[in-house]
Amino acid sequence: MTRSRRAWWHEGMELRELRAFVAVVEEGGLSAAARRLHVSQPALSQTVGGLERRLGVKLLVRGSTGAHATEAGTALLAEARAVLARHDQALRVMARYAGPGGGALRIGIPLELPSGLLDPALAELSEAHPDTRVQARHLSTAEQLAALRSGDLDLGFLRERPPGQEFDALLVVREELGVLLSAEQAAELGGPGGIALDALGDLQWVGFPRSGSPAWYDELTAVLRGHGLDLGPEAPHGQELIADVKLAAVASGRAFALAPPDWQQPLPDHVTWSPLAGHPLVRRTWAVWPADSHRRDLARFVAALDRPPGT
Repeated sequence: MTRSRRAWWHEGMELRELRAFVAVVEEGGLSAAARRLHVSQPALSQTVGGLERRLGVKLLVRGSTGAHATEAGTALLAEARAVLARHDQALRVMARYAGPGGGALRIGIPLELPSGLLDPALAELSEAHPDTRVQARHLSTAEQLAALRSGDLDLGFLRERPPGQEFDALLVVREELGVLLSAEQAAELGGPGGIALDALGDLQWVGFPRSGSPAWYDELTAVLRGHGLDLGPEAPHGQELIADVKLAAVASGRAFALAPPDWQQPLPDHVTWSPLAGHPLVRRTWAVWPADSHRRDLARFVAALDRPPGT
């Protein structure tokens, strides 16, 4: 199997679907896109169809002369390219810390990890262990935990701290979540201290599947329900909450989504972020690694994460 094909099958599901969609639009048809991605045409068609079902919109018009994007597909295309570019840039940044002949430090990363969190630790790791190569994978909390237990990851960034003594953990990020709303809804519901959770009762929550991070999902939904919100059906298993899904739903004026104040995704003019009054929702991210690990490079990386910036 070629390197490009291995990359295709091992990327996170949301990246795989976005990469497939972009390839079809850029190549103007399924056949050429399938050759570019080293997959079969039926498999590619199934992947793009799955993305359309996941988002609930038709993205492509297929015909005898090829395929072209619908209005919704054109809107997604720019966002998909931006997501893929950020992902590829992250891999390039990490590649700068790789050294020849060293072992791999395999790290799991969730969506929406704050920018700049890893840079100081990676720089210190590169200086202390120049032969260590960093390999990053975008995975949910549940997927990272499974990979840690199977030995496929050396360290993960999880939204919940695993119980028991199997793993060590370090709290690395604490984020007070705010709310994404249409500008009209934000103007109507906003108060001097932000927007109260109770005021969002008439809107639909754009949530993530519980399977991705069960403990965090249960903590979050308990707070939302405690403020009288009807959350509706749970998001389907495997449906990652990427930025385009949040923004598309919020822009309708009938939904709200949660995001940290330094959310990196650019907001359209008709969507705004507001703090929640009283800061009732706090998202924590833990660095988690096997308690029996004796790797010196991993220990150095964790120590750098635990050090305040600038020290």
